[in-house]
Amino acid sequence: MSVIHRTTMAPTKLELLTAWLPTRPWYTAAGGAPELERTGGFRLDDPEGEVGIEFLVVTDSAGAGSGAGGGAGIGDGPRSYLVPMTYRAAPLPGAEEALIGTSEHGVLGKRWLYDGAHDPVLAGQLAALLRGKAEPQMQSVSHTPDPSVRAALADGSVPDGAWAAGTAVMVTDGADATLLAFGPGEPVLCLCRVLDGESDAEPAGALGTVSAEWHAGDGVTRRAPFVVVLPAAS
Repeated sequence: MSVIHRTTMAPTKLELLTAWLPTRPWYTAAGGAPELERTGGFRLDDPEGEVGIEFLVVTDSAGAGSGAGGGAGIGDGPRSYLVPMTYRAAPLPGAEEALIGTSEHGVLGKRWLYDGAHDPVLAGQLAALLRGKAEPQMQSVSHTPDPSVRAALADGSVPDGAWAAGTAVMVTDGADATLLAFGPGEPVLCLCRVLDGESDAEPAGALGTVSAEWHAGDGVTRRAPFVVVLPAAS
């Protein structure tokens, strides 16, 4: 299970994301640099114990006005983003464009931090979570499952052998989500990058979801799908 070290990272994750987020097509610039706060998320374990996996929610209050709400599209308040990340002890071959940055960890030494959408270990464990073969872990507490994370997958919706390699054939960033496409006939994993918290209902046509909670800029706890399983592209 996940071991959380009470130590330092230099630069911190938020410092790295402050520079990286504005380069993403799903980030909405509000004027000036992002003003980020960690507001939720959960972790998954790597069975090999080599790669850290975190589904991190950050809320950007830059440019926030008097409008209420904690997500995109709710007044002119803060916006919350999902950033799945992986942490590695060495570079991930072929993933240079997915590198968020490097950081010196007070216990583990130098870490390479990646956009997890491009990391096969994250994709593999996300598939295991949807199949009921992986257990979500608390974000900041060691060896502790997180029962607030809900994973559901329609019976028979994913063919045997689908997602087996954990490596997406194509990763596509859109205006509010990132799509992970695998082999022919295999369902697509949609990472919901922009969280609005207006509903945690499964979207129409979805084959499954992973939903979780976060605390928005107004202090209200919200729940929404973090991941949606979509039918294979025709």
